[in-house]
Amino acid sequence: MMCVLGRTRQLETMVAMLEEMGEKGLLTMETFSIAIKAFAEAKHRKKAVGIFDLMKKYRFKVGVDVINFLLDSLGAAKLGIEAQAVFEKLKDRFAPNLQTYTILLSGWCRVKNLLEAGRVWNEMIDGGFKPDVVAHNVMLEGLLKCKKKSDAIKLFEIMKAKGPSPNVRSYTIMIQDFCKQKMMGEAIEYFDEMVDCGCQPDAALYTCLIAGFGRQKKMDVVYNLLKEMRERGCSPDGRTYNALIKLMASQHMPDDAVRIYKKMIQSGIKPTIHTYNMIMKSYFVTKNYEMGHAIWDEMHQKGCCPDDNSYTVFIGGLIRQDRAGEACKYLEEMLEKGMKAPQLDYNKFASDISKTGNAVILEEFARKMNFVGKFEVSNVLASWADMMKKSAKRREPAKSARQFT
Repeated sequence: MMCVLGRTRQLETMVAMLEEMGEKGLLTMETFSIAIKAFAEAKHRKKAVGIFDLMKKYRFKVGVDVINFLLDSLGAAKLGIEAQAVFEKLKDRFAPNLQTYTILLSGWCRVKNLLEAGRVWNEMIDGGFKPDVVAHNVMLEGLLKCKKKSDAIKLFEIMKAKGPSPNVRSYTIMIQDFCKQKMMGEAIEYFDEMVDCGCQPDAALYTCLIAGFGRQKKMDVVYNLLKEMRERGCSPDGRTYNALIKLMASQHMPDDAVRIYKKMIQSGIKPTIHTYNMIMKSYFVTKNYEMGHAIWDEMHQKGCCPDDNSYTVFIGGLIRQDRAGEACKYLEEMLEKGMKAPQLDYNKFASDISKTGNAVILEEFARKMNFVGKFEVSNVLASWADMMKKSAKRREPAKSARQFT
């Protein structure tokens, strides 16, 4: 339940549940971790730090691992500045370790601030820590995100010459960037070099290559890579299946995507919300509304809670299907869960609602959109509501005149 509340941004309810669980002695470190992550993802730094007070209240220890988890959650939410601020505030109360500095480094790399990343790197070394392969991999990713490919290649060569030796993750980072740049020749060169060094490829690396060749529609290579995976005893994981589903969905082949989804289930791998969103969207794009609805139902039956994107795809499909009345229900459900209003064709939505002659629905949604800060959408809906009222007034005199003739 805590996970659901966190994902759907029902944060006040989540805190109330934390307090209730605390009174009943049901709190665990996992519970606090869920709360910290939820607040960090919602970009509520102070509330995330406030969980420490709750932990102390119920006599849980706030050690380096807990603080590292908070810093990592903030960094993952692209709050590198906030993560650094929390670190500076708390660093006298705990002993930072190598992981602490690596997490801060990752946070700055995520927001593409190499200057601060370099400062943390130097501070790490000055603190007596030797950057390991994990820290080097974080820096490799940061350099590539900032389009510093030549610097990333230099760092990679230094790792090969002086250590720490690149691992499969290091090669995956480099190969993934080559795949994104459609440099498949270079990607294969690095792959072959890695295998020659005795480093065994994993599912994540194969997934990068599958996605890369898939984008170039080289399906023969994709099928050969899948065959090679099986021969090496490397089973596809959730990301591999999602990459294949994305490939089929992007080529408007939702039935093929469903076949891969079924193999995913048979392999014992649990689909993610992203899995369902891709297939559902592909069906709606190809105007197979019945199957789009079926995927929405399947998602719920499998216990997968819809996210913002799920609602956006489903509501958009309903609107395209001229089922604006039903779309209203899900849009209201979405807003009640505290999710952001989706990017939709609100003119078509309002136009379809106007056919029902019920201006009150549009007025209500206009107020709700205004409340959540979607002022342009609010204006569109309010404008349609006004037009409906004026049209109704024009019809009234005509109706009365007909009664006396």
